[in-house]
Amino acid sequence: MESKRRTAVVTGAGRGIGLAVAQRLLEEGWNVALAARRIDAETAGHTGGNVLPVVCDVTSAQDVDRLFAEVTGRWGRVDLLFNNAGIGTPLAPPDEIPVDNWEQVIATNLMGAILCARAAFGVMRRQDPAGGRIINNGSVAASVPRPGSGPYTVSKHGITGLTKSLALDGRPFGIACGQIDIGNVRTDMTAAVAVGLPQADGSLRPEPMFDLPHVVDAVSYMANLPLSVNVPFVTVMATNMPLMGRG
Repeated sequence: MESKRRTAVVTGAGRGIGLAVAQRLLEEGWNVALAARRIDAETAGHTGGNVLPVVCDVTSAQDVDRLFAEVTGRWGRVDLLFNNAGIGTPLAPPDEIPVDNWEQVIATNLMGAILCARAAFGVMRRQDPAGGRIINNGSVAASVPRPGSGPYTVSKHGITGLTKSLALDGRPFGIACGQIDIGNVRTDMTAAVAVGLPQADGSLRPEPMFDLPHVVDAVSYMANLPLSVNVPFVTVMATNMPLMGRG
C-alpha cells in the first residue's frame, strides 16, 4: 500500500539515538520503520498506521532484505535511511582484543551499514519518483581514535568511505548521503565516559558530555533538507571534550 507520507527506516531503533530519532521523525509526520535486534515493550509500544517495528539483525543480508521488503510492501517507497545500528567493545591494545570481538564490531558497524545502504540504495534508485537520503551514524572516531578502540575506530573509518562512495554514486539517482559524527552524547551505552576513559597521555579521566536531543535536532535537520541540498559531514560533540587534543 502506497503512502503520501515520507518513509524512513531507522536501524538500531530499540534504544538510545535510534529510538530518539525515530520518535522525532514520527512527530514530524514520517512513516517510520523501527528496526532492532530485539523489539522491547518501549519500541513495540509505538503503534499506528505510520509505525512498523521490525526485528532485524543488520549483520544478516536476509534480515536486511526482509526489512526493506516489509517497508516497501507497507508504504511503497523509502525516502530516508538512518544507518544507526552499532556496537562497541572494551578498550584494550589490539592484540588483547579477541578476534571474535573484532569480527562482531566490523560485522555490525560496517558490514551491517553496507547491507542496509545497499538495500536502501536499490529501492531509492528504482522507485517513482526516484531518490532519497541516507544518513550514516559515524563517530568522532571516524577521524580521531581513542586509545584502545581499534575495532570501533576501524569500523567508523569505513563508514566515512561508505558515505563518500554513496554520495558520489547516488548523484545520478537523486540520492543524497551524509554522515553525523557524534562525540560524547549521554546515553545508556556511554555511561563510562563520565566515569573515566583512557587519554592519549596515558591518564584516565572523565570527559564532558551533552544531551541526546541535540543529536536528534541535527539528524532531523539533515533528514528534512530537500534532496538538492546535502550535509556531507557534521560533527556534534560536547564543547570541552578532549577531541582536539587527541594524538
